[in-house]
Amino acid sequence: MNDTSLAKAPTTTIYSLSIERFRGITSLQWRPARGVNIILGGGDAGKTTILEAIALLLSPVNPTNLSDPDYHDRQIDAGFSIEAVLSLPLASGIGNQTKPAWPWEWTGDAISVPSLEDEGKPAGEPVFRVRVRGTEDLELAYEIVQPDGTTDSFPVALRRSIGLVRLGGDDRNDRDLRLVQGSALDRLLSDKGLRSRMASELAKSDVKDELTQAAQTALTNLDVAFRKESLPAGLDLAITGGQGASIASMIGLTADRHGVQLPLASWGAGTRRLSALAIAEQNQGDAPITLVDEVERGLEPYRQRTLVEKLQTNASQVFLTTHSPATLSAASKSTLWYVDHAGRIGPLDAVKIAKHRKADPEAFLSRLAIVAEGATEVGFATTLLERAFASPLEQHGVNVSNGDGHETTLGVLEALAAGGLRFGGFADDENKYPERWKRLHELLGALLFRWPSLPIEPNIIGLVSDEKLEDLITDPAGVKTGMRLRTLADRLDVADKDFASLKAKAGANFKALIIEAALGSVPSGKESEKNEYKAHASRWFKSVEGGRELAGKVFSLGLWEALKPQLLPFCNAVRTAVGSAEITDVPQ
Repeated sequence: MNDTSLAKAPTTTIYSLSIERFRGITSLQWRPARGVNIILGGGDAGKTTILEAIALLLSPVNPTNLSDPDYHDRQIDAGFSIEAVLSLPLASGIGNQTKPAWPWEWTGDAISVPSLEDEGKPAGEPVFRVRVRGTEDLELAYEIVQPDGTTDSFPVALRRSIGLVRLGGDDRNDRDLRLVQGSALDRLLSDKGLRSRMASELAKSDVKDELTQAAQTALTNLDVAFRKESLPAGLDLAITGGQGASIASMIGLTADRHGVQLPLASWGAGTRRLSALAIAEQNQGDAPITLVDEVERGLEPYRQRTLVEKLQTNASQVFLTTHSPATLSAASKSTLWYVDHAGRIGPLDAVKIAKHRKADPEAFLSRLAIVAEGATEVGFATTLLERAFASPLEQHGVNVSNGDGHETTLGVLEALAAGGLRFGGFADDENKYPERWKRLHELLGALLFRWPSLPIEPNIIGLVSDEKLEDLITDPAGVKTGMRLRTLADRLDVADKDFASLKAKAGANFKALIIEAALGSVPSGKESEKNEYKAHASRWFKSVEGGRELAGKVFSLGLWEALKPQLLPFCNAVRTAVGSAEITDVPQ
């Protein structure tokens, strides 16, 4: 093994991760980035499972709690596999194994078997292929996969020296604050003889003398019974080790609080998390891989931002999940990943989504994100889907956000789809970029809804019968009805603004006039007053509430049957994407 080449890898870094049939993940292939990897997505998408897979693979102890739910769909016979290609520094002890572990070569995209013909010019960085398998006997098999296809043991001592800091549930934080084997505190103090010295000292304690007289008599009688059965005799009591908590694991950090030494494990969740991380930072020579599940747990927004900034400046590779907008806002130097509703993980182009992330970070924290072209489309799609689900969208992890324009919506959807993810879209047809929209539609299918032609307003208003146009104009809230009539009067250049007079004046062009006002179109010859005419749209449906009103009128004005063939497939695509059954109609 070339020690010089190994020295080029100062930190442990996972270059690729493969998960097969582990818990809720059927199959996942991922090439994470160096530095901080932030995994986003809705609930039950598999984010925590990814962290738990890494934790199991690099566990500093031999777990004993494997059970059938760890196997995908409880198919124990099929087993599961978690495999990683990772770089290892010399400090990990990879070069000191009883049986040599031979490196592969990482070319940037994949691993290859080292060439024996030109040893002086390696094709890539030396890396190692390690895995853990869940067998049909509910046992774990830790393996190093050699370049020749054979496997050797991936021992606990090597995994422990690699180092893993896991900030998950509260019990995990407490573990790193105690002298549990493999914990951050244990690796920091690195006093291997402490356990035996403690056991020797505690064994000197005469525990029997502390027993009540009745208990001492019972122990004496037990000794007599042992002797009769030819069992070991001369029974006594002392501190002993065994399965479960060791003697040393009872030792933990304490800190002064108002003159009293209190265990750090009894402090707040956020403080425990930051304390565990601070211990790990003292081991930065090893730069252990760090896992943080729900970074916001126990931390106020300002401390979330502080923690993310600190993680971004460290040398460690970090994997964290979050549902916090404050964390996202601080992730300027992190790589963002999204786990979609189908369990796929893909990158988010930080530059392309920057504006959308700032405007509506919850779009990237939902189970299914739908990017709508504008405010009207947000209101319309939200109201339509609420009817399709017969409940608020938040209950299903669906988020409808504003793409803020035709081109920006297209760009955001393309950035999301580039990672192989499936999002939803709701947009107009402005007869622009037909090939780009076509490619998106091929990727997203029915999750991408676009009107066959024209914007949303002409598609809806064009279906309204003449006798219901007054109902269309009427604002249910009683605020904008007069304003809308005024926009029509201005366009007709008349003083009267009652419905009958305006309809009579416009004649056969009345519906077209309404559409122009709703769109904020500028009449020919009125370019000098364009701002005033464009403002007409806001008095109609150019707002989230206006979109909601327009969706409501689809049903109140009897337009749904005509629109059902277009809109129902979109509703069902969204429902099935979040695990709900298809419906034959939207409740009216």
